[in-house]
Amino acid sequence: MSQYEYEKVELPFIEQLQEYGYKHYTGKMLEAERDSQSSIILEDRFRAALKRLNPWMSEGNLDKLVRQFVAPTGDGLWSINNKVYNWLFGDGVTVEQDLGSGKKGQTVKFFDIDNPTSELNEYLVVNQLSITNPNGTIRPDILLYINGLPLVIIECKSPKLQPEKQLPECVHQMERYVETNEKLFYYNQLMIATSRDRAKVGTLYAKAQHYGLWIDPYPMHPDAVGSTLPQDILIAGILRKEVLLNLLNNYIVYDGPVKKFARYQQYRAVEKAIERILNNDRPALRGGVVWHTQGSGKSLTMVYLGKKLRRIKDLENPMIVIVTDREDLDNQITETFTACGFPNPTQATSVKDLKQQLSKGPGATVMTLIHKFQAKEDEDFPIISEAENIIVMTDESHRSQYKGLAMNMRRALPNATFIGFTGTPIDKEKRSTTGKFGSYIDKYTIDQAVADGATVPIFYESRLPHLQMKGETLDELFARSFSEFDDDAKERIKAKFVNKELILTAPDRMRDIALDIVKHFEEKILVNGYKAQVVAVSRRAAAQYKELIDKFANGKFETAVIFSEGQNDTDELLKKYKTSKDDEKTFIKRFKKPFHEDKLAMLIVCDKLLTGFDAPIEQVMYLDKPLKEHNLLQAIARTNRRYDGHKTYGLIVDYFGVSRFLDEALDIFSANDVKGALQSIDNELPRLEQRHRAAMRFFDGLKHSQEEQAVLRLKPEDLRAKFDIAYKRFAESMDRVLPDPKAQRFLKDFKWVSLIRQRVRSTYAIHDGMDIDGCGEKVRQIVHDYISSQGIEVRKPIPILDEKFKEEIDNQVLPESKAAQIEHAVKREISVSMEKDEVFYQSLKEKVESLIQQLRDEQLTIFEYIDEMMKVREDLVKKASGETTSGLTAYQEPFYNKLVEVCESKEDYELKEIAVTIQQYIEETVTPIPDWKKKTDFKRNLNGQLIRHLLDQKLSVAEAGMLTGYFVALAEKQY
Repeated sequence: MSQYEYEKVELPFIEQLQEYGYKHYTGKMLEAERDSQSSIILEDRFRAALKRLNPWMSEGNLDKLVRQFVAPTGDGLWSINNKVYNWLFGDGVTVEQDLGSGKKGQTVKFFDIDNPTSELNEYLVVNQLSITNPNGTIRPDILLYINGLPLVIIECKSPKLQPEKQLPECVHQMERYVETNEKLFYYNQLMIATSRDRAKVGTLYAKAQHYGLWIDPYPMHPDAVGSTLPQDILIAGILRKEVLLNLLNNYIVYDGPVKKFARYQQYRAVEKAIERILNNDRPALRGGVVWHTQGSGKSLTMVYLGKKLRRIKDLENPMIVIVTDREDLDNQITETFTACGFPNPTQATSVKDLKQQLSKGPGATVMTLIHKFQAKEDEDFPIISEAENIIVMTDESHRSQYKGLAMNMRRALPNATFIGFTGTPIDKEKRSTTGKFGSYIDKYTIDQAVADGATVPIFYESRLPHLQMKGETLDELFARSFSEFDDDAKERIKAKFVNKELILTAPDRMRDIALDIVKHFEEKILVNGYKAQVVAVSRRAAAQYKELIDKFANGKFETAVIFSEGQNDTDELLKKYKTSKDDEKTFIKRFKKPFHEDKLAMLIVCDKLLTGFDAPIEQVMYLDKPLKEHNLLQAIARTNRRYDGHKTYGLIVDYFGVSRFLDEALDIFSANDVKGALQSIDNELPRLEQRHRAAMRFFDGLKHSQEEQAVLRLKPEDLRAKFDIAYKRFAESMDRVLPDPKAQRFLKDFKWVSLIRQRVRSTYAIHDGMDIDGCGEKVRQIVHDYISSQGIEVRKPIPILDEKFKEEIDNQVLPESKAAQIEHAVKREISVSMEKDEVFYQSLKEKVESLIQQLRDEQLTIFEYIDEMMKVREDLVKKASGETTSGLTAYQEPFYNKLVEVCESKEDYELKEIAVTIQQYIEETVTPIPDWKKKTDFKRNLNGQLIRHLLDQKLSVAEAGMLTGYFVALAEKQY
């Protein structure tokens, strides 16, 4: 860690936690209380905390618990991490002990969760703690210990790094910690990546793109933080004593193979809802509305709310009822609750079964469709429970909840608390959800979700406008066709025979649209590996679109129609494509897979899958159906889920002309609530122009023919980093607009800067960045084709050891270009080979640094510098080929070089003999064991034997100690 990083990131982090009451220790300060550097739990502190919290516990049980936590067992890290979480915050741990009424299981307290700031809880912030095992030593920047257990890890990076690399580098570093010493992560609950200007939080095995922002310190007011820096706000929001244990206890779930931690808006909504429930006596005042935009995790918010409600003693284990109005939503939410380990959620199967489920009382979790609150004709739905500890959560509460079924639900549970969850905003006037459920509990708008990266923005593209249903289309067409009839006759004919479906399903129109869909999908969406939905006006239209699209796709991708079967379907086309529930589940499962695994890339629907359907791989929706208000906002949100680093937007392609309905929505909903719901693809053009200029400014004054001069402009590493950011933004905008002709005027410059970027990569020996794989497939193919057409192969830079390297240098015209390429290739080879023979490569590194300085000081001409650097290359080539200067073998010489550096009292011939002896001993010892590097006991024994061998050779204890670790590391490289 650099001093700058420590002063600007790590130290302020520690100091803020000290202000919040944490005690600070450095790793060295804790050495005395650790058995060894391999110790992870602070055993004495853990034991003392157990005694404080459980004063009744016997010494024998204390010893047993400490041993249980020091060495937990399980099927790998994931299993153990889950088990430890369950011990601490889930089902808990019991120990057998007699407290006066016979020996029985007693529940152990690990924390005082109800009083988190109590002195019973000890909070430590520890920095630079060294943890060692046979795989090596790790030194996390910061660990947070609560009662002796390391529950939070923080990795810091310098704000001087490229902005886009700061937090990913933190995450990669923590991933390396997991590889080196997974035991530390047995106890880990949160992983924080920070550079002060940026800060995010994640969990074990989460990728960098899944770490989340925490930009609201609720319940603390933002002004009370005293800073607007993301790191400071995250610390205040998550790590204060008042909130951390609550977050760990109630806001972490294991959702199948993924450990999930709440987003800040989920935590805020749950805490506000509970505050309202606990602080109001009247049921009508306890409820309200949670509006969190589509794709921001409403189902998980319900899980977190249910989880915490069950743990509040005053609510006496409340019954929780989850109500939806669609079967697919009911199934989806039930699956979410079950996957997250929520105890015994039960789906009501009928009206009768629902009444039985609601009669169970406290502790029940009932999932039901609103339709099961159906009363018999001329009968009132009965009162089932008058209990007050019933919490009803309704999903998409603006829909059916306003009708008679909602009245029945409230009649059945007159004293329940009703909380409405919705992913679309509430209208200003009629059918107000807040009028039924109460005022807003929490809002998380479309714009906020996009800004946080929780969802991607949705762009709108109008296609084939001459086929859209605009204005008076029906009236105009009808008037022309029936001009000979009087007005009354026209109205009778129109009422009987003419509707939107008739116009939308005209054969020529459908054929043109199907062909356009296939062309657009193949050129713009499928090339990036994403998938699509088509929304048709009717079931028959959906079936017709399938046949047309399959015909034009010619087997390049597969489609499936999903619609409900009608009771009296006689149409042969509908019979042909009818979809059973099992078929639907199979199609959805296939659709969610990557395209390279399953070619089902397009689902064609009319009503199904427009709400509650969650398939992040879907990027585009082709709309040919009138959708309005909530239905429109819900449908388009199918495309806004994050998927991978390349999916930066969702897309709505409009064949009907629904954009005008969004304008109507502005009148129905609050303008702020729907702001950002749809953005025209044309809106990207000004951004494209700006990003084009930002990328091209690096080469002001240069012509396209001056490629080498352009490459030399980017010699400084910091300038290359800034250019790479500008290039990626340029490529992102190109990906959004292409293949629209509006992007054509930028294409020539885009190809050229892509070519320069590839040459920069080769010249400066960049192996792990600046490649075109960072672009979407669409622009990547354009770049690849252009670079190939210029005679440049898209490949990694030619290594300096390759015999073609000289030829590569000769291809450069300018001596400055030759010098730059040689310099960076030499530096890279020294860097990657350093561990093979540190003494040899360190001496070459110093020689290169001296040559560079002589060039800067004009003690060498550029041509002399090139000659000297080529001599260094020759030394590298000889070394790599096995040639040595000592007369020893290539395997023995690294041992000899290190002995020369350490043992000044020995003669040269003696050191060679020692080198030969040690190398031969290591070879004979490790080569019979194929996986010796993974065997902890074997490596420990090898270390001991090497020390003895070196001492037998009359080396001092200090010399033997310095050499042993180095020689084992050499062995790992050689064998």
